[in-house]
Amino acid sequence: MNHSQNIPFLDLVTPHVELEQELTAVFQQVIRTAGFIGGPMVETFEKEFAAFCHTERAVAVNSGTDALRFALMAAGVKKGDVVVTVPNTFIATTEAISQAGALPEFVDIDERTYNMDATKLREYLESHCTVSEEGKLISKRSKRPVTAIVPVHLYGQMADMDAILELAEQYRLLVVEDACQAHGAEYFSRKQNRWFQAGSMGRAGAFSFYPGKNLGACGEGGAITTNDARLADTCKMIRDHGQAKKYYHDIEGYNGRLDSIQAGILSVKLKHLAGWNAKRRERAAEYNRLFAASEGGVRTPYEPSWSRAVYHLYVVRTEDREGMMAHLGKSGIGTGIHYPIPLHRQRAYESLGYKVGDFPVTEKVASEIVSLPMFPNLTADQQGRVVNEVARFLQTALATTK
Repeated sequence: MNHSQNIPFLDLVTPHVELEQELTAVFQQVIRTAGFIGGPMVETFEKEFAAFCHTERAVAVNSGTDALRFALMAAGVKKGDVVVTVPNTFIATTEAISQAGALPEFVDIDERTYNMDATKLREYLESHCTVSEEGKLISKRSKRPVTAIVPVHLYGQMADMDAILELAEQYRLLVVEDACQAHGAEYFSRKQNRWFQAGSMGRAGAFSFYPGKNLGACGEGGAITTNDARLADTCKMIRDHGQAKKYYHDIEGYNGRLDSIQAGILSVKLKHLAGWNAKRRERAAEYNRLFAASEGGVRTPYEPSWSRAVYHLYVVRTEDREGMMAHLGKSGIGTGIHYPIPLHRQRAYESLGYKVGDFPVTEKVASEIVSLPMFPNLTADQQGRVVNEVARFLQTALATTK
């Protein structure tokens, strides 16, 4: 194997080398002003990111996990509440729920989009909940009040928000979007007859700027987006030890601030995000074209007419995932799995009492998904090689079963 022709799963070097002078200038400005925490760089990025997401406010924090946790707390989720989400996501989603004092309960996903299935959500609300004498929705499973829904916009594609928001309105539930993988993704609301950005449809949205995200910091980072000024102000207090102003603590908060260097870096990169997302969509279309011309054996991503995905990940499905990944690895092609063990089967959540078979779509998908190389500067030649190697593996596997 020629290692010089290796195809990485993700290329984080090239964009940073291309932007090296601009990124270095951020660091120089910070060390010359000693403005390390908060200040103009953070405030500027917050305004820019809010404008990008078409929201009135954005609050920068130190991670996507804290973004979701603080948003839930500021929206009114309390200790003992139930928050409904999906088991097909990274554990940060449920950590944020648990650490806000609530209990996560799950509904299954749509097998085509891998996002929350609104039909399953309706079934949960109608069949697995009751209404108390006080008019509160109560989970039959935990006997706790259900107060919020966290749809996860997984892999860079938004969940079906019209249907989810309709149910939330019907049952008087909060909606906080987990948009940690969906920077710039769009959703066409049939109800309102227009496109919406990820993070602009619920009471709030939560974003991660982990380095590998479509918009990534050179370290940790996150942000909350919202049109609710009171929620934004509460999030700003929560991230800064509950301070309304220095040394005046209205509530008990956390140390969840974003540092100025990361904010400045994100401002530089934000100017390129729309272009990077467009390239990801082009690369996804090329993958789709190449796979359509091959002999099959993998299921490519499904993008509904109401979606403009930004392909944080390009995820396919195949029956022999481990075999395919091993073959691609030997050929110098990087791959990933997002995510191999559903949350309801994780040891960390054994106490929730879920069992195998409770969420059959998630369990089926989790055993078949493979994430292929996806980044803006991925070339068509590299993609051709990836698809050719996938086809070679499938042909060999087919021949051995005859």
